Amino acid sequence: MNVSFVTPKEIVMDAFENGYAIGAFAVHNLEIMKAVIHGAERMNSPVILQTTPDTVRYMGLDYTVAAVKNLAEKAKIPVALHLDHGDTFHIAMQCLRAGYTSIMIDGSSLDFEENVHLVKKVTEASHAMGIPVEAELGSIARNEGNGEKTDRLMYTDPSLAGEFAKRTGIDFLAPSFGTVHGVYADEPDLDFQLLEAIKDASGIPLVMHGASGVSNEDIRKAINCGIAKINYSTELKLAFAAELRHYLQSHPTASDPRKYFMSARENVEELVKEKISVLIEKQRVL
Repeated sequence: MNVSFVTPKEIVMDAFENGYAIGAFAVHNLEIMKAVIHGAERMNSPVILQTTPDTVRYMGLDYTVAAVKNLAEKAKIPVALHLDHGDTFHIAMQCLRAGYTSIMIDGSSLDFEENVHLVKKVTEASHAMGIPVEAELGSIARNEGNGEKTDRLMYTDPSLAGEFAKRTGIDFLAPSFGTVHGVYADEPDLDFQLLEAIKDASGIPLVMHGASGVSNEDIRKAINCGIAKINYSTELKLAFAAELRHYLQSHPTASDPRKYFMSARENVEELVKEKISVLIEKQRVL
């Protein structure tokens, strides 16, 4: 049994109880998978690799699980594989059966009772296999590259957070407190008082979505308010694409993908190290 390929339950709970956070990085190809794991190894920190349903469809479910497992076998740190924003019971069960070690079921577009029903159903199935579940309450907006919001921001109601956590049995809660997915058009305006109230009401580790573009100072404040898992996606894609463009512009006759992908991978690895360094400032030795 590979002890490096783990569920994130224990590592996220340790972070929650000890005032630091675990980085959860969206991976879109093998290069980014390697960059994330290598960067985390350099920081001696556990790490979560995560994919959305769209990425699962792009890379293929079996390939994704096999690739991460293979990399985890060689890793010197705990590595988890998480489904991010699973939007149906079907995709959640597909990933669960395929070997994902953590599942997010996102019913935030549903009304409260429908969200509870869907999340509870996924949680019961996942817990039967020893796999933790994350869910979203409220609605985290999305900004496209032009700054246009395509989803409505709806803050999490603390009075419902405790009820939601208790009735669904989830392990981690993703609240809406001002972050957005994608590119921030303006400085993020995060409600830390609300976040503290959600922490007190739910009593479980909280997850920050839309961390790309959030200042280090605000990351630290969020961790102090109960955030124990922090998701990064947009910044990784931008770093990969920027270095790829730079390399190809600097080497216009380049044709070996091993060289230009390596350059892009190294750029992402440096970003991962930078992010993790902030998250683990208060981490004790595991």
